Amino acid sequence: MMGGNMMYTYGLLYLPVSTYFSAPQFAFNVVFSYFLNTQRFTPYILNSLVLLTVSATLLAFHSDSRSTASSRMHFAVGFLLTVLTSATHSLYLSLVQVSFEKIVRKPTFSPVLDMLCYPSLFATCGSTVRLLVSGQWRGIGKEMAEFQLGKVSLLMTLMWIEVCWQPASVGLLGLVFEAGSLFSNVISTMALPVVPILAVMLFHDKMDGIKAMAMIIAIWGFVSYVYQHYLDDSESKAA
Repeated sequence: MMGGNMMYTYGLLYLPVSTYFSAPQFAFNVVFSYFLNTQRFTPYILNSLVLLTVSATLLAFHSDSRSTASSRMHFAVGFLLTVLTSATHSLYLSLVQVSFEKIVRKPTFSPVLDMLCYPSLFATCGSTVRLLVSGQWRGIGKEMAEFQLGKVSLLMTLMWIEVCWQPASVGLLGLVFEAGSLFSNVISTMALPVVPILAVMLFHDKMDGIKAMAMIIAIWGFVSYVYQHYLDDSESKAA
């Protein structure tokens, strides 16, 4: 996951925040869920996947920053990194579900915290060792000084990223534990309609008809997936 997070970071570097997308993630997740998790696909689930993929793809290919050769190259690099990140993330979710079902097999919520804490501890130790061995720690002070908004803003940004990421990670793995990797992926993609709105509010990005249409399609796809879960729950109660 460290490599996936690195590719995710560079993908955001080369793609606008309102354009960064996860459309390939559904294709990979469908394949991994089918072969690794024996996922059952109904018409409503397939409809949801198609709609959410279309929504993410609309955001992906509607970019205002591809006017020069350099920006087109950056967009291509961001696109490739996005695809690789999506494949890594989808495989990770499917393998986590396999671990919960075949290895851990505990009815409590503690395996979710274990699955979050131990890999995070390993990644932190690995990153710290690499930072010390490579000597990059010497440039931390310079990077902080060169941050345009100041050192305090940089520290606050890093701190709140860490604080917000913890409940997001618990929720992501909790959905895999309770419902499955595909459902967790669908819930994660529901952030796509929110991202353009926040980009307009915080970064003064442009909101046009295509982005609005992508939001509507994403909500439609999410409702379709939720309706399938409602049908499944009704059938289980009737049985």
